[in-house]
Amino acid sequence: MSISIGIHDLSFATAEFVLPHTALAAHNGTDIGKYHVGIGQESMSVPAADEDIVTMAATAAAPVIARHGADRIRTVVFATESSIDQAKSAGVYVHSLLGLPSSTRVVELKQACYGATAALQFAIGLVHRDPAQQVLVIASDVSKYDLDSPGEATQGAAAVAILVSADPALLRVEDPSGLFTADVMDFWRPNYRDSALVDGQESINAYLQAVEGTWKDYTEQDGRTLGEFAAICYHQPFTKMAYKAHRHLLNHCGHDTGKETVAEAIGLTTAYNSVVGNSYTASVYLALAALLDQAEDLTGQSVGFLSYGSGSVAEFFSASVVADYREHLRTKENLQAIDRREVLDYAGYRALHERSFPTDGGEHPTPAQTTGPFRLAGLSGHKRIYEAR
Repeated sequence: MSISIGIHDLSFATAEFVLPHTALAAHNGTDIGKYHVGIGQESMSVPAADEDIVTMAATAAAPVIARHGADRIRTVVFATESSIDQAKSAGVYVHSLLGLPSSTRVVELKQACYGATAALQFAIGLVHRDPAQQVLVIASDVSKYDLDSPGEATQGAAAVAILVSADPALLRVEDPSGLFTADVMDFWRPNYRDSALVDGQESINAYLQAVEGTWKDYTEQDGRTLGEFAAICYHQPFTKMAYKAHRHLLNHCGHDTGKETVAEAIGLTTAYNSVVGNSYTASVYLALAALLDQAEDLTGQSVGFLSYGSGSVAEFFSASVVADYREHLRTKENLQAIDRREVLDYAGYRALHERSFPTDGGEHPTPAQTTGPFRLAGLSGHKRIYEAR
């Protein structure tokens, strides 16, 4: 008998501050329409001096642990491309902050914005081997580009925590998956850089190539037809990319590409990403949260996922929505996470953007800025010090 495995719970967190795109446009003289309409972004989350991928991840995961406990969680998989250490998994810090059992495996995964989907699929394999276990998947990223660069307006920060379980309460992940990998230099961040490098046009072309590639493999594996999906959640480096990608897929499949057709599949998935900004690995699951929180009853319907990570690796897969899923949503909490952010002016944003830790191994406390439950207290002897409130 086949086992139903998928997403049992989903919670997200974002940063303390927010920069409206109107402030960025006023600084650099850009027509605000280029941001609001051109890339589909309204604002972007900005981490406080004492926030990072660990504090956001712990904040996202804490409600999941509070609701379900940790007795069945034997694995934590932390997906990020904003890693804070070349050796130690960021998830180990989260494991400590949340007080998870020592009888837990904790690992970190990296492949640009695709990492969280790899983590999800690995988690499904572990649960399939032992359905009594649950796996905590965390996607947490801070996207950062050089000041006054073309990518600056697409920055953002967020974390999503996903509990993977047998007999899930939200979505059953289905077979098959469509896979695609190509060696492309569209987006990358060498170890010696704090901010990423991106070839904008190449990145769009690589993304669209991956859309075609994953769909080709998905259909060859006897996946669902395009018309069977109630919605599709795309990776959203900026929300208009989801529209561009879906239009490309519709055209590739010979379907109508009119605005209404595209909006029907994509429209509800962009609400959170448009105000949070690019959260890299978390963005496709932030799209899922927005869809589930806003849509009419999706019970029994299929949702598609296109997860893309520059470099590039991509996957297309589907999931069916479970009956009574609405009873398990965190809509109120999700909206509070967004609404609680303090608005920055451009000077405040720039000061945080330019802030970095010295590398001398000394004592470097951080100013207390976050009002969240976890904070990065500082560095001491090259060690990151975290606090739970």
